Amino acid sequence: MRFANDFIFGGATAAYQCEGSTREYGKGKVAWDDFLAEKGRFQANPASDFYHQYPVDLKLCKMFGINGIRISIAWSRIFPDGTGKINQQGVDFYHQLFKECHKKGVEPFVTLHHFDTPNTLFQKGDFLNKETVDAFEKYASYCFEEYKDEVTYWFTFNEIWAVCTNQYIEGTFPNGEKYNMTKAFQSMHYMMLAHSKAVLAYKKGDYKGKIGIVQSLEYKYPYNENKLEDIIAAKNEDVLQNQFLLDATFLGYYSDETLKIAQKLCALNQGMLDIEESDLEIMKKAAKENDYLGMNYYQSRFIQAYDGENDIYHNGTGEKGTSRFRLKGVGERMNKEGIDRTDWDWLIHPESMFDMLVRIKQQYPQYKAIYITENGMGYKDDFEDGIIDDTPRIDYVRRHLYYLLKAIEAGVNVKGYFIWSLMDMFSWTNGYNKRYGLFYIDYKTQKRYPKASAYWYKYISQTKELF
Repeated sequence: MRFANDFIFGGATAAYQCEGSTREYGKGKVAWDDFLAEKGRFQANPASDFYHQYPVDLKLCKMFGINGIRISIAWSRIFPDGTGKINQQGVDFYHQLFKECHKKGVEPFVTLHHFDTPNTLFQKGDFLNKETVDAFEKYASYCFEEYKDEVTYWFTFNEIWAVCTNQYIEGTFPNGEKYNMTKAFQSMHYMMLAHSKAVLAYKKGDYKGKIGIVQSLEYKYPYNENKLEDIIAAKNEDVLQNQFLLDATFLGYYSDETLKIAQKLCALNQGMLDIEESDLEIMKKAAKENDYLGMNYYQSRFIQAYDGENDIYHNGTGEKGTSRFRLKGVGERMNKEGIDRTDWDWLIHPESMFDMLVRIKQQYPQYKAIYITENGMGYKDDFEDGIIDDTPRIDYVRRHLYYLLKAIEAGVNVKGYFIWSLMDMFSWTNGYNKRYGLFYIDYKTQKRYPKASAYWYKYISQTKELF
């Protein structure tokens, strides 16, 4: 089983999770700064100190055959207040970073928003406020022009679903609210509108590169496939996470089925989704211009019908078996016999990556290309005199790459794979004990150590053969 010679084997990062220097060098505040301080558990400083250590990390990329890197630009490092005054130090930092990428032969794939709206805009309602939509379009347009000679591959947003569910349903992100599906759907819609405006601005600029969006997807199976109520529950959650955003991405509007279920779920909060025809006109134009989809894929879900009280508990410590997700009138996430889980209760079910890729090809045949922009395993790595044996991570990635190749054989156009993550980083709701990286970081010294998975990944990237 071989990958194409031009297949990208990359590593993924995110600005707030790796850069550190969250309030230095002119960077403006984001809501996470105060939120983490209030929680008192951990901070994103120095994280992986990528702001200073990126030459080391890019050297490791070159040494280990990693030919692509996902990088996000911190919006508030460019525009400290989201709009208005520009921070030249921030602008120059990314010029230097992209220059070093090309020097080391590592192609940058750049995301404009990775969970970090500038605080000034966040406090005005974030993406529930159309002022933020317009501000994002202006920020994106500035970046397109500023970095036009250095960036070929752009993504607008990372994981719109994760932003909205964690802000308005699970309550684990700043200003966290729980169980409000109306706000989640509305925010998803406006973020897709912002994406669409940015895509159209990019195409109007006639730039030489390509542009798309990263969505976090999880295949939803009925817990009991012979029970109609479980089939309905699985479809409820599929629309909530997957189909609503996939429709917006590839169609530029919401199908009758999607809209019916979305409005039904909003009604559980005595709410209604507000979609203006002018929004859809913009989204329809942009849907034809997307060059690719970035798909972040970690797990699947098995859903059974549930009509009890809302009950969600987030496992942020790695205490296996503690997570719960039950939404009244939507469904309950269940464990499935025979399917293992990580310590954070994420199902290890690589077959579902194949199912999701084939589903996109069949349901949205107008798609052009897909990159797996994140996939990996959070693990409590043991450090023994510089030796990090993370065999379970190797097994996890190998199995997902196998089903990725099966999807390619089935005709899905997948152009690359980015492991989450390049190096260990700060994790939004888990701090530092949940490690994903190919490279272990001693956070006290900031020294990098290749894990066993880094050597394995090097072989795959250089030979294009899965073993």
